[in-house]
Amino acid sequence: MKAMAVGFRFDPEWRITLFTLVMVPTMIGLGFWQLDRAEEKQRLAEAWERQQARPAAPVEALLDREPAALAYRQATATGRFREGEYLLLDNRVHRGKFGYEVLGIMDLERVDMAVLVNRGWVAGDPARLSLPAVPPVTGTQTVAGHVYVPPGEPYLLAEQQLSEGWPKVIQALEISEITPAVGAGGVFPHVLRLDQESPAALTVDWRVVNVQPDKHTGYAVQWFAMAAVLAVFYILRSSNLWQLLTAGRIGSE
Repeated sequence: MKAMAVGFRFDPEWRITLFTLVMVPTMIGLGFWQLDRAEEKQRLAEAWERQQARPAAPVEALLDREPAALAYRQATATGRFREGEYLLLDNRVHRGKFGYEVLGIMDLERVDMAVLVNRGWVAGDPARLSLPAVPPVTGTQTVAGHVYVPPGEPYLLAEQQLSEGWPKVIQALEISEITPAVGAGGVFPHVLRLDQESPAALTVDWRVVNVQPDKHTGYAVQWFAMAAVLAVFYILRSSNLWQLLTAGRIGSE
């Protein structure tokens, strides 16, 4: 007697179906998001390399440039740091330690303008009972670094209020809000981040990208793989496909 041919049957269970319909698109979306992040990080790395290949220019010569053209541009500044007048950018962590980034105010020598110079990181008091002692910089100095253009608007839970006196602790860098407190003839619209070898530099560890593009690509592959595994599991769990496949293999032996 010939065995009856068994056809493909699909009998989904609603809870597994709902879970799969939610999770597979979510995993695929996360995979594409990681690919977008990889592309973004690659563009940042390429922009850094292009700008670092260009010769440094005095900051006063860069006033008329668009922000996109200034990001990571090598620049120099010559002038005098104001004694005791600086900003402390709060909640900066370096190698797991709490601290601040120190933004000194330099009055430029050749023009009536000031520039905010990010000297780097200093350790802070985790209990916030005192502010760090920042080494002063005296006399006329020529410092070198790169122009930092923030990728977007700073995120603040509430409007930032500058304290009286110096130094001033700030939660985010808003040049337009800081300018009135700085005074002088004007303020360069972006921060100059110092190179490690530059005079006045503290602990400097500027990272253009915190995660390499290939790592984001690896994360994307993982999300796509998990989506594929879940889809295959759903099909096998909700049908007799596995029985058909195994029966065909046994019959061919």
